[in-house]
Amino acid sequence: MTPPSIIQGGMGAGVSSWPLAKAVSEQGQLGVVSGTALDSIMARRLQLGDVGGHIKYALSFFPNKQIAECVYEKYYVRAGKHNGKFKLIPKWTINPSKALFELAVVANFVEVFLAKEGHEGIVGINYLEKIQMPNLASIYGAMLAGVDYILMGAGIPWEIPDVIKKYVHHEEAFLSMDVIGLETGEKILMRFNPQDVVGEIAKSLKLPKFLPIVSSFVLAKKLTGRADGFVIEGPIAGGHNALPRGLLQLDKNGEPVYGEKDEVDLDKIAGLGLPFWLAGGFGSPAGLQKALSLGASGIQVGTPFALCQESGLGIDYKQAILQKITAEELVVLTDHRASPTGFPFKVVQLEQTLSEREAYEKRPRICDLGYLRSLQKKQGTIGYICPAEIKTSFLAKGGTTPETQGRKCLCNALMANIGLGQNQHVGGEERPLITLGSNVEVVRPIIEQYGLSYTASDVINFILDE
Repeated sequence: MTPPSIIQGGMGAGVSSWPLAKAVSEQGQLGVVSGTALDSIMARRLQLGDVGGHIKYALSFFPNKQIAECVYEKYYVRAGKHNGKFKLIPKWTINPSKALFELAVVANFVEVFLAKEGHEGIVGINYLEKIQMPNLASIYGAMLAGVDYILMGAGIPWEIPDVIKKYVHHEEAFLSMDVIGLETGEKILMRFNPQDVVGEIAKSLKLPKFLPIVSSFVLAKKLTGRADGFVIEGPIAGGHNALPRGLLQLDKNGEPVYGEKDEVDLDKIAGLGLPFWLAGGFGSPAGLQKALSLGASGIQVGTPFALCQESGLGIDYKQAILQKITAEELVVLTDHRASPTGFPFKVVQLEQTLSEREAYEKRPRICDLGYLRSLQKKQGTIGYICPAEIKTSFLAKGGTTPETQGRKCLCNALMANIGLGQNQHVGGEERPLITLGSNVEVVRPIIEQYGLSYTASDVINFILDE
């Protein structure tokens, strides 16, 4: 099979939702759903009444009907919730309940199934290595739905290929957890046995291709033999970015400075003999041609798709951003403090979002989703810590005040980006924090050609110059 020229980026949480991935796949390119927080996303979609009945339809194809019905009934609200709080799902731990495993499997199955329904195109799913605890169950759910590609960034996904191969035959898989405070040589493993959770399934699953998202030749080389190709992501891409190599330096805007050490030697990448795609500012006809001339199979494109009709980003935010792009007023900054992960994070400067200092400072700290918590071992027990949680709680766990400064709750903010923000008892509606790539100029010619409300198909036709 010829590799796709365009990979639509897996933007989380829920921006790369199934309607976007489906639209891209129907055009013969690789549509990708985001796997980030799909358990919470599906639970909240159900609480809004399962508009269109899509979840219920997808669940009718889930191999274990009892689990499907149980998940649906637990979160479904017939008329849709109005002004009350969303019912929370349990936080992930290294020993989650069977019910949480089931929810993750079902949610990932549903998202991939809906993206693949009704066409012969290929569909991928994108996960973050940094969000480790849901990944075992999530990957299995995606494979149950026949996912074609698994992409993973924000870390070194060394063990994922072994997990994928185990799941082809529904075998138990393990992942080593990143835990602060472990002794040298000590390991904490998380396990997932499909038969314990979903029951026995006789038919083997398709083996999806695995594409790590990397930002260096060293990492790509390390994963050679375990990957089917790579996405090579530069520092102007949206979302989380790799840290600059060497001593962290900031420019006059407080953004990390990237230099020659951060440039990837693409000749060496090509020499690995695997297909690769370039990401970060390549979403144009010229960008595609440049990538091909450098030996790439194509490009990964995020920002233009994030702002198209089919993306999950709230329509009011899309329109405000598109109008600012048209007026040449949109600013995207690389905030090295925003993400609790410690990675730099691209932030769109937009009114009424957490990009505004006042909005950030007014928000009471709360950690009720917990996807970005780190694991730490203290006094023989495993605990969970996040620099964006309540400050006193963070300090009591051994954190320091400087670590909390500027940290934003991405979990709640990214849910707000897609219309699924929590209505907190204290603080009210959660505010969004929107991320795009730095090179928003790639969107302007699309707007000029197709208007302020363009489709995923328009993006593809523009890039392919058709």
